[in-house]
Amino acid sequence: MKLQLALGWLTGLRFLAPYPLDLPSTIATGAVVNICDAVMCRLIARNNGYPPRLWTTLGLVFGFWAVVVCILLPKRRASAR
Repeated sequence: MKLQLALGWLTGLRFLAPYPLDLPSTIATGAVVNICDAVMCRLIARNNGYPPRLWTTLGLVFGFWAVVVCILLPKRRASAR
């Protein structure tokens, strides 16, 4: 039960699901949602001047929370190469 609750908070499913999910459903749905979050983090990071690989990994691990942080980060200026 504690693992299910921790995964629900980590992936953000506690905010999305209208009712508590069982553990296998939490894991499967969390994996799908975190993959989508990783893609969103990658796109946002690339467009805002942050390292896409790092933010893809953070999105995959931390899901919803990484997307929130990525959105709130200020845009970086393009570096002169």
